[in-house]
Amino acid sequence: MAERLESLKAGIVGGSCLAFTFTISTLVNSFLLGQYFKALDNLQNPGLNTEFLLSGGIAIFSGLLFGVTYRYIIRSDKNPQLKAGGVMAFGLVRGLTQVDTGFNSTGAIVPFVVLSFESILWFAVAGFVLDTAIQLDWVKPFKSE
Repeated sequence: MAERLESLKAGIVGGSCLAFTFTISTLVNSFLLGQYFKALDNLQNPGLNTEFLLSGGIAIFSGLLFGVTYRYIIRSDKNPQLKAGGVMAFGLVRGLTQVDTGFNSTGAIVPFVVLSFESILWFAVAGFVLDTAIQLDWVKPFKSE
């Protein structure tokens, strides 16, 4: 039961991180990138609407899954390749799916490449915060046996 509680804590940290980074990146996309770069004008979000809430919910759920999985991936090892691999796996799966969907629906690829880099950034921030939480003993690492 203690391991499940630690996984839940890691999931909450991951979900919270993605909620925060999702909100910040949506604001940056809407007020900076979308307004000043013509190729990225479809990144603008008109505000608090169903699309924003759905995307935010998906980001939070992805962060929760990432937090739980990341805790099991890194265990108590000090292997930077495992950490980077976990971040890249989640970031690339989400990002490349956006590129594929965006290209098939609009024919434009540049905005969706930006979104794929954004996805990697989200999970990198979550990985950094989870590493920090583990170092501060807020979340216990999964023990390697």
